[in-house]
Amino acid sequence: MKTISIDIETYSSTNLQKSGAYKYAESADFEILLFSYSVDKGPVQVVDLAMGDKIPEAILTALKNEKVAKWAFNASFERVCLSRYLREPLNPDGWYCTMIWAATLGLPLSLKGVGAILGLEKQKLTEGKSLLKYFCVPCAPTKVNGGRTRNLPKHDLAKWEQFKAYNIRDVETELGIQQKLLKFPVPEKIWNEYHLDQEINDRGIGVDCALVKQAIAIDEKVKASLRDKMQKLTNLANPNSVQQMIGWLAANGLKTDTLGKKAVAEMLKTAPKELGEALQLRQQLAKSSVRKYTAMDKAACKDSRARGMFQFYGANRTGRFSGRLIQLQNLPQNHMADLSQARELVLSGNYAALELLYEDIPDTLSQLIRTAFVPQNGRKFIVSDFSAIEARVLAWLAGETWRMQVFAEGGDIYCASATKMFKVPVEKHGINGHLRQKGKIAELALGYGGSVGALKAMGALEMGVKEKELKPLVNAWRMSNEKITALWWAVDDAIKECIKGRYETETQGISFSYESGFLFITLPSGRHLAYVKPRLGINQFGGESVTYEGIGPTKKWERLESYGPKFCENITQAIARDILVYAMQTLRNCAIVGHVHDELIIEADQRMSLKAVCEQMGRTPPWAKGLLLRADGYECDFYKKD
Repeated sequence: MKTISIDIETYSSTNLQKSGAYKYAESADFEILLFSYSVDKGPVQVVDLAMGDKIPEAILTALKNEKVAKWAFNASFERVCLSRYLREPLNPDGWYCTMIWAATLGLPLSLKGVGAILGLEKQKLTEGKSLLKYFCVPCAPTKVNGGRTRNLPKHDLAKWEQFKAYNIRDVETELGIQQKLLKFPVPEKIWNEYHLDQEINDRGIGVDCALVKQAIAIDEKVKASLRDKMQKLTNLANPNSVQQMIGWLAANGLKTDTLGKKAVAEMLKTAPKELGEALQLRQQLAKSSVRKYTAMDKAACKDSRARGMFQFYGANRTGRFSGRLIQLQNLPQNHMADLSQARELVLSGNYAALELLYEDIPDTLSQLIRTAFVPQNGRKFIVSDFSAIEARVLAWLAGETWRMQVFAEGGDIYCASATKMFKVPVEKHGINGHLRQKGKIAELALGYGGSVGALKAMGALEMGVKEKELKPLVNAWRMSNEKITALWWAVDDAIKECIKGRYETETQGISFSYESGFLFITLPSGRHLAYVKPRLGINQFGGESVTYEGIGPTKKWERLESYGPKFCENITQAIARDILVYAMQTLRNCAIVGHVHDELIIEADQRMSLKAVCEQMGRTPPWAKGLLLRADGYECDFYKKD
């Protein structure tokens, strides 16, 4: 036996989407109902555990044998659930995921989606959704079902037979995907990265559950108080209603079509006192801090650790990780000087003191979200992140030497950029310091072909840049970064040439190839980015553009448009991802508990050196000669932004 392909069907009263696989499998009523498998791509067998069948001993032994390759679509779910079933953790080594394989080729992260796009003979059965709802989650008690809260096989044997067929078909579909993708195997290097990802997900990160529960309770008190104040002020039946609030504002001389954050902030500048007070209350009510705390509460396992927060290859156009459950990359920042004090007041449930000391309690709770992540067992967090990683990668790729010199000298890229753009010296908090902000806005908005619209989206107007300054700012940045601008169009030309001629092209150490309906971009690390069914078309401006198939903004599979600067953004972010993974592998023996694009969080022994971690993290990979990296960091007793 060399390989086993597996699919399981399970029951648990814990919500899988909200709590994740680890907590789902921890539930007291968790059980595996069906276990379908294929040995060495042979016929699929189903083990009906719910009806008393047993998994064969040879299969149980193979599950624990790292030399036998275990395959599944979204294999982490199967591995976590089977670990619970076997009452022992199954090592990620030896597990392989067809979903990840599909993701490396730019395909969707769903079995149904991949099967449809590949045109498999045996597709995922469409009736699966209703069967899963019937057998795999609790049901509402009714007179018709005799007041039961769960459907068992005996309650509908015909449906149960359908469910077994569905379970078998999932393995057949998974095998079909493997067969279709044989031409493009996943390199062992990528599987090693996947196994590291699984180790980090298995480890989890500590959650201060007491703080979380107190924050939720305080938020409820605050919201009730704010609703009461708004009701008294507006006399509205439901001041939380957007339509009622818009109507009240209009009746009082302030017309608006939206109560979005930006719109409210703009109205506050000129609103009369009473209306301004109502809008401020509205802003406070709209704070969504409690949602993150609730997500933590739902995700935390019995040992107060949240697991399964990172999706390997979640962003398949770059190979970056995406967040799950609590979404670590979307946490509000903290700027409070007295973070520890506020945290202690929330932890003790001291609502009166919070009300006395902090004018905006929702904002305080929002800033404390990060601090709910804590090291355990007397350890500390070491947080280390790369300095300006994307800017460094882009400069290195383009050969923009003046930027690389800034990084080599430890300079401020925003000041340097402003100096280059405006041809005057710019120093942070010094000479021409007011120009640094314009340099910063330009750096953040214009690196990948952005123009006036990108500056506006970045908030340039709100930051004090005048409308008439926007286009000159774009021109100044592009003139100061001629090699980056040249890189955009060199990439654009190379990709178009590759698609037209069906032969390999290259620019700046990046190669492009076309094979079997895929455009492949080979990065300096050797990893490939894949674009499905690329072709040339005409864009809205009448120019030639590249289109390919992928998941669009509406989460549907559709034809998407791209061009040189966008491809450069994908390439830059993908290289930054590879650098982060290289750092993760370098620090693999440290207890990594979290990561966000350019940052690692390590749960460290008190004796571990911050300096040593930053030095290790800042090592340049052997495939990126000449790239200047720097990692900075800090230690903390709870997670925060330094």
